[in-house]
Amino acid sequence: MMSQTRAPAGYVEDKDAVLRRLARIEGQVRGLRGMVEDEAYCVDVLTQVAAVTKALEGVSLKLLADHTNHCVRDAVERGGDEADEKVDELLAAVERFARTR
Repeated sequence: MMSQTRAPAGYVEDKDAVLRRLARIEGQVRGLRGMVEDEAYCVDVLTQVAAVTKALEGVSLKLLADHTNHCVRDAVERGGDEADEKVDELLAAVERFARTR
């Protein structure tokens, strides 16, 4: 059985920063839970939900940029079927991201 080798993730150089951002977002979500448990005012909860959403969008944009600048760019430079696959994959990811907005 042959094993495929995977290229490192495009964000590998920024992995620690991405993990820090996700940990911060995790803390925000825990805070949201606490607000609901404490029956905080609806608008205050909604304000915090918007902040978490914006933070997640920031992580998404960072990952999308890293994927484009590393994985897609490398595949396009090599050309061939892999380039077509990576461009299609990128367009699908952008479409999924755009639908969440």
